Amino acid sequence: MLRPLVIGTLNLPHNLILAPMAGVTDLPFRLLARRYGAALCFTEMVSVNGLVREGERSFDLVRSEPADRPLGIQIFGDDPEMMAEGAALVAGYGDLVDINMGCPVRKVVGSGAGSALLREPRKVAAIIRAVRRRISLPVTVKIRSGWQAGEENYREIAAIAESEGCDAVTLHPRLRSQMFTGTAAWEQIADLKTRLGIPVIGSGDLFTPRDVVEMLAQSGCDGVMIARGGMGNPWLFREARQLLAGEIPVPPTTVERREVSLCHLAKLAELRGERAAVREMRKHVSWYARGIPGVAAFRARVNQLDEMTSFVSVLEEFFGQEPHGDR
Repeated sequence: MLRPLVIGTLNLPHNLILAPMAGVTDLPFRLLARRYGAALCFTEMVSVNGLVREGERSFDLVRSEPADRPLGIQIFGDDPEMMAEGAALVAGYGDLVDINMGCPVRKVVGSGAGSALLREPRKVAAIIRAVRRRISLPVTVKIRSGWQAGEENYREIAAIAESEGCDAVTLHPRLRSQMFTGTAAWEQIADLKTRLGIPVIGSGDLFTPRDVVEMLAQSGCDGVMIARGGMGNPWLFREARQLLAGEIPVPPTTVERREVSLCHLAKLAELRGERAAVREMRKHVSWYARGIPGVAAFRARVNQLDEMTSFVSVLEEFFGQEPHGDR
């Protein structure tokens, strides 16, 4: 089930992918996911309005370096020509452009983008057509099952995507109305796989190596896209690959969590400066610390810090405890 994945002209060594996640999948996070085995990583989603009208701040989201390839760039918006322009502006920064048609967040949906597009199939076609005409990179879409109960139109949207030249479709089989509640309907991924001639990538409820194996087995999808399960857990890629190879997954030790936390912090400081890095790392170290005794007190302490030396001291003290079970 762990096998090469071809998306248009992009050839990946295997089919485990890091999803685009706003506020999470920046350059330091992507580099760590790659260290532990992600074949393709995505940027945070980027507003095409920001790319076209604001420039520098939005382009910060696609900041990369040679070790951060292959790179998928996810864009969002609701105007076909603006989407095409945004795609053209970022095409030189990555290896694939993905169109977000699944984000359920109110701010995005309120602008007519994200999963709001699921209610406008004609606009979906116009957006994909416009983007496809402007760039030569592989083009993919990420969608949800539909807007709400009774409006499950993922088959229609995916068929449009294929007919307009998309190279793959990622399905997160939840309705927009569900947000992130309930259980992802993996059977819809299996259904979509029988209907499309392009790769189908599954997403949703991938929190353990066993989840990854079971989605691949149950749905027959061509690849999996790991999102929330990878937050504070880049080791999920390593463990999933081990399980798929018939090996026993090796979870991270406390020492490994400490080393990765410090590496993550150092890269953030290099890119953004120490104060900004510390503030950004508060959430990440809280995720890295999940399952370790005393994590609540640790989170409370780091959330009060904004100075690098103190932050590192608290981090090393906490992760310097005697090794213990992390799960």
